[in-house]
Amino acid sequence: MAPHLFACFGTSSRRAVHEKQAATADMSAEEQRRGGAVLVELFSSQGCATSPEAEVLISRLGRGDFELEAPVIVLAHHVDYWDYVGWKDPFGSSRSTVRQKAYVEALRLDTMFTPQAVVQGRAQCVGTDQEGLLSAIASAPRFPALTFKATFQRPSPDTLQVTLAGALRSKVDSQGVNIMVALYESGLVTDIPKGENKDRVLSNDFVVRRLEKLCAVKDVSAKKTVSGTVSFPLWEGFNSSKCGMAVFVQNSGHQIFGSQNFSLPHNV
Repeated sequence: MAPHLFACFGTSSRRAVHEKQAATADMSAEEQRRGGAVLVELFSSQGCATSPEAEVLISRLGRGDFELEAPVIVLAHHVDYWDYVGWKDPFGSSRSTVRQKAYVEALRLDTMFTPQAVVQGRAQCVGTDQEGLLSAIASAPRFPALTFKATFQRPSPDTLQVTLAGALRSKVDSQGVNIMVALYESGLVTDIPKGENKDRVLSNDFVVRRLEKLCAVKDVSAKKTVSGTVSFPLWEGFNSSKCGMAVFVQNSGHQIFGSQNFSLPHNV
């Protein structure tokens, strides 16, 4: 996608857009109210002047600073399409850019922009729009939390292997879904010597370091056990105490149908 189709927005530059869809045909209001966590994904870049404000908001959200009825799981995807402006985001990834593009297409948007927040894969708003984001979370469909158990291993110094097994707690039809696993890191601090955020010190939390597919499933009951193993390549300075892992279910339209969050063992 050409650079001129990208945009960097502040709160007042773009109105929040929501696309609500029914969770499932037979899900009662009570089941939705008592559902699991809502997945919030932020697409940002250290090369975007307004992204730091959104990063602060997403950090507060992940810390539980807001009184929300629904628990939330937050992930920050750093895109790489602002790297040409003058500062290459050390956490930027073409995979994050591809994921955001998939949301742009699924939500029928005209352009990619940062910072952008996507809620349950169904609603989106400018990442600095606190009111719009909290409203999207409050109105998002909720699904039973996944019941996976995780086993962590280090088969080599630079690899983390995770085996997951558990129930999705939601029936999957013949269209199928993908079970995704994100390894993220918090407490990141970067001095920015150039670019749009020149001379600033930026703090980033819940930064997705790697997103992998555990498995694809279809035609399974809510109680059926699903299992799989995924391996993450580790980076220099990896510290398990700063990291976490999110598991979530998404369909081909990137809509989320349940999620679960894990802390990593300190001895991994």
